[in-house]
Amino acid sequence: MHDEILRPQFDFDMTHLLPHYLAVEAVLLLEYERMGVITGDQRRDIADKLGRIDESTLSADPATNMSDTSMAIEQWVHGQLTEPVPTWHVDRSRNDSQATAHALAAREWLGGAADDLLGLGEAVHRLADGTTDLLMPGYTHLQAAQVITPGFYLAALSQQILHNLRRWLATYDGNDLSPLGAGSMAGQQLPWDRHRMAHLLGFAGPVPHALTAVASRSLAVEMMAEFSILGAELSRFVTDLMTWGSNEYAFIDLPDELSGISAAMPQKKNFPILERIRGKLAHLGAFGVDIVLAQRSTPYSNMVEVSKEATANLHVSVSTTRTALRLFSTVVDNLRFRSDRMREACRREYLGAFALANDLTLNDGIPWRDAQIVVGQYIAAAISSDIPPHPGDPGLLVEVAGRHGYQVSDAARVLADAFDIEKAIRGKRSTGSVNPQALADLLASQADEFRLLRQQWDDRRERRGSARALLGRR
Repeated sequence: MHDEILRPQFDFDMTHLLPHYLAVEAVLLLEYERMGVITGDQRRDIADKLGRIDESTLSADPATNMSDTSMAIEQWVHGQLTEPVPTWHVDRSRNDSQATAHALAAREWLGGAADDLLGLGEAVHRLADGTTDLLMPGYTHLQAAQVITPGFYLAALSQQILHNLRRWLATYDGNDLSPLGAGSMAGQQLPWDRHRMAHLLGFAGPVPHALTAVASRSLAVEMMAEFSILGAELSRFVTDLMTWGSNEYAFIDLPDELSGISAAMPQKKNFPILERIRGKLAHLGAFGVDIVLAQRSTPYSNMVEVSKEATANLHVSVSTTRTALRLFSTVVDNLRFRSDRMREACRREYLGAFALANDLTLNDGIPWRDAQIVVGQYIAAAISSDIPPHPGDPGLLVEVAGRHGYQVSDAARVLADAFDIEKAIRGKRSTGSVNPQALADLLASQADEFRLLRQQWDDRRERRGSARALLGRR
């Protein structure tokens, strides 16, 4: 037990959770003094000893502290006091103390991940803003479909990131509650001021129900669920970059420092950083399932299975998320779009078919579904005859329409307008479209939201820092 479970857990606590355990102890001391359980001198003496603890102070020892962090802190302080304080730790449970230390850590971890997601979103937004006029094919069902721009595509990614950031903020705020003072499960006998303790630790308030405080790990579950969702979403964008970086497309390039080679095939320029990102994002889905399965069907109470095993991968989930986000930001900051390749791909594809059908309906009165058939048959015939999309063959269009009993009044104009790739993006007039002005409006609103969300996340970090500073002065 010691070698396989307790010591590794103790080592993890020393590395990642010790400051939070000590903050909990400091707040409990203040409450003991407020309730008259200990004197001011006793509190200061104990606080002085707590202030001397660091990673090197404590060690896992089954004989003296059961290789438990809370017990190790208690035993070490007791050994340093000139006079014992019998009432220290009266009416106490490790259940709520440990839950509080974990909640303190999880809030900081989520805030750090949010900083990295904001960084990625802002990098994507910058690149989108600079590529609103570059033309490229957009794909549906893996087939070239319509003319878009990198800016339009990247604005979709920044919009998705904003959505995630809003949800992460709701996750943070919805779980910004302190378990401290809940005891083992049913509350405590002394009149602990749970609201005061929560505010001293920088929480918005206490968890309202004592059992929920020690039985639930909602913040950890929701964090890993959010990371899992983010991983699935971002992997789709990474997949597109991997496709566009292939020889067949060659729409994008990265500097040599972010590229790799094949030792056996030196003609290749590979982008393994994209594979690393997508691979790391895949882990997040597994972590999300892991925490759910690890507590499924457990009793609703404090359980090591829930508090320790179910959350065992929370920190690695946070670390993996942050690594993937930083790598993705690096890619975006160094990404170069090859406008010549993208424009040529637009020219050789019949990407104006939708616009052509619209024109035939609106200007020549051809019913919409029939116009679709006319356009489809025209393009099939043009491909067979090696006729390029622009300027096309007006006579062929007239002939195809005539076979269906329809006339086209100005076939040359219709074809020139439909397959003009420059007009393709400016012809869209709906909100949120690829039209450069519509896209500029969207990017402007996104910029405002990124600023607001950064301020909101900064506010929460400052609140945590202010609570730590205030607690340190007590």
